[in-house]
Amino acid sequence: MKHSGLRKPLVLSALCTAMFFPAASALAVTDKEILDDVNSTNQIVTNGMGLQGQRYSTLDILNTDNIKDLRPVWAMSFGGEKQRGQQAQPMIKDGVMYVTASYSRVFAVDARTGKELWQYDARLPDDIRPCCDVINRGVALYGDLVIFGTLDAKLVALNKDTGKVVWRKSVADHKAGYSITAAPLVINGKLITGVSGGEFGVVGKIEAYDPKNGELLWTRPTVEGHMGYVYKDGKAVENGISGGEAGKTWPGDLWKTGGAAPWLGGLYDPETNLLLFGTGNPAPWNSHLRPGDNLYSSSRLALNPDDGTIKWHFQTTPHDGWDFDGVNEVVSFNYQEGGKTIKAAATADRNGFFYVLDRTNGKFIRGFPFVDKITWAKGLDKNGRPIYDEANRPGAPGGETKGSSVFAAPAFLGAKNWMPMAYSQDTGLFYVPSNEWGMDIWNEGIAYKKGAAYLGAGFTIRPLNEDYIGVLRAIDPKTGKEVWRHKNFAPLWGGVMTTKGNLVFTGTPEGFLQAFNAKTGDKVWEFQTGSGVLGSPVTWEMDGEQYVSVLSGWGGAVPLWGGEVAKRVKNFNQGGMLWTFKLPKDLVAKR
Repeated sequence: MKHSGLRKPLVLSALCTAMFFPAASALAVTDKEILDDVNSTNQIVTNGMGLQGQRYSTLDILNTDNIKDLRPVWAMSFGGEKQRGQQAQPMIKDGVMYVTASYSRVFAVDARTGKELWQYDARLPDDIRPCCDVINRGVALYGDLVIFGTLDAKLVALNKDTGKVVWRKSVADHKAGYSITAAPLVINGKLITGVSGGEFGVVGKIEAYDPKNGELLWTRPTVEGHMGYVYKDGKAVENGISGGEAGKTWPGDLWKTGGAAPWLGGLYDPETNLLLFGTGNPAPWNSHLRPGDNLYSSSRLALNPDDGTIKWHFQTTPHDGWDFDGVNEVVSFNYQEGGKTIKAAATADRNGFFYVLDRTNGKFIRGFPFVDKITWAKGLDKNGRPIYDEANRPGAPGGETKGSSVFAAPAFLGAKNWMPMAYSQDTGLFYVPSNEWGMDIWNEGIAYKKGAAYLGAGFTIRPLNEDYIGVLRAIDPKTGKEVWRHKNFAPLWGGVMTTKGNLVFTGTPEGFLQAFNAKTGDKVWEFQTGSGVLGSPVTWEMDGEQYVSVLSGWGGAVPLWGGEVAKRVKNFNQGGMLWTFKLPKDLVAKR
C-alpha cells in the first residue's frame, strides 16, 4: 500500500485520530517502553537504541567467535529514482520495521521477510531548501503512530498499521529555509523536534507537540534574544521563558537571523530529566559581521522537557567562524572516579575536540583533541573554552571582494559530523567515526535575504592524507587516550553501534558494513551492500535469534560540499536498500 501526502479534511483527520490512537492497545508503544528501550532486546523504539544514545546492545548471541558466519537474510529496495542519501536508523516493534528514506518517505516492512507492508511518500513542494541532501534520519514511535519530519518542515503522524495520515502539522516556513531531517523523540508524552536551516539565516528552535494531535505545547528558540513560550489550547499561557537579552552576544539585529538550528535532533537523560540538544552554526559564516559569542549557536543545551526552559548550556565554539556547528549528539554515561559515580555526558565536536561534561549542570570536566590536526585553536582553557589562533581565522573582506584565505583543520564538514558514535558499557570506550581533512576558507560580504543561502564565505575541502580520510577511533573518555584506530580511504559518514558480543559495527561510503573487535580494533567481518552505508546499524532479537539491520545508499553532504574530497568519491554509486543479517539457526544452536 502506497500513500502520498494529500491533505485530508479536518473532520476526517479528527476521525482518524480517534480511530488510530485508542486509549489502550497491546501493540501500542508506551512511555514505559520508550524509557526501557535501552534494556530491551526484542524491539527498538528510540533513535539511539535507548534515550541516552549509547547505541549499545546487551545481546551477545552474535560475537567475535561466530561473526564470520553472519549473512544476509533479506534486502528490500526503496525503489523509484530517489536513490540517494539513506541516513536513517530502523525501528522495530512487534515484528515490523519502520524506516525513513530520502525525499521524506516512510516504509513499514515485515522484519522476518523484508516484505513491504506500506509506504508513505510526502508530497514535497518544488522549492524545498535542504542544505545537505534530501535525507531523513528516522521516525518516532508512540501509541499507534509513526511520526517523522519532512523536508518542507512538517511533522506527519501515520497510523502504524496502514500508513495513512492521522495528522499533519507545519512547524516552520520552508520558503524561509526551514526543513526537518532529524528523527523526533517522544518524552513523557511530548513529541520533541528541532529544525534545520542554519545556512539560510533562520532562527533555530526546539519545540514540543502533543503526539496525539500535533498541538503545540512549548517552543524554545535557540538564538539568544528570542523568548520561549508554553501553550495551552493554542495560546501562550505565560509571559514567556527568558531567551536572554537581545543583542547581548550578538551585534545589532543579527540575532533576528542568527541560525543556531538544532538540526540533528536530541537525546534525553532520565536520571536528570533533561533533554540534551546541540545547536548549529551562527549565521552568517562570516564571523567579522557578528562580534561576540553569539549564543546559543555552536552549543550544547540541556532543557526541561516540561516547558523548554534552558537549564544549562555549554558553547564549544564561541564566535564560530568555521561553520563547526555544535549539533553532535550528547551521550549520557556514568563512570567511577575517586569512589564516586560521575554523571557525565560526552560529545565529539566538529571542531576536533572531544568534551566530557557534568550532565547535571553542564560544567566542563575535560576535553582533548580526537583528530590528528587542529589549527584553528591552540587548545582549551580550564573551562573548556577554545584558545583561538587568530592567524587561522579567515580575514574580513574589508574593501575587497573577499578577505584573506586561511587553511584550517578540521574542515567545516567536521572532525565528526552528524554520524552518531557509540559507547560500550563493557569496555568503557567510545567508538567515534571521524575524518582527517582541512579547508581553504575565506570570508565574503553578504546580506540576509529570506530563503537565500546566508554564508558570506567560500571554501575548498582537502584531504590531509593520500591514503585515508575516515578513521574509526576507540577513545577512553576518562583519559583521552586513543586505544585503537581503523583507517578508511573515503570519509566516514555513517553511524556506529556496539554490542556485548565485543563487536563494533559501522559502514563505509565504499559500500561495506563492517564489524570490529571492540577491544582490539581488528576487523572481523564485512559485507558489500552495493552502495555507501550512511545509516546507523541496529541489532535486536526475534524468535531467539539476533538480527542486524542497516540502510545502504550513498549521498549526503560529502559529494555536495566536499571540494577536492568530492573527487575521491565521485564514482560511488547511489542507492536505496535496507539490509538485514543473522546467523544460520544451526550455528546459533551450537553456541
